[in-house]
Amino acid sequence: MNAKRKGSAPISHDPDSPPEITDAWIAQADLHHGDRLVRRGRPRLENARQLLSLRLPPQVIARWKATGPGWQTRMAQVLEKAAPKPD
Repeated sequence: MNAKRKGSAPISHDPDSPPEITDAWIAQADLHHGDRLVRRGRPRLENARQLLSLRLPPQVIARWKATGPGWQTRMAQVLEKAAPKPD
């Protein structure tokens, strides 16, 4: 992995001044089982939602947002109920 993690300390290339090993540094380290990188965090969902780009009139979006937090979930529920049934 060539990319530097966000918030990571600067890398010292001087072999005489290795980085200080702290509990926080160890907690952020990558974990490998053999050659396989073990992913951390939340497990992937079997039926994960998909990103969709959809153009809607501004007044429609404003009305949904005015219903408060969770408006996107409520919109998805309404769309699911209104979706055509498979034949």
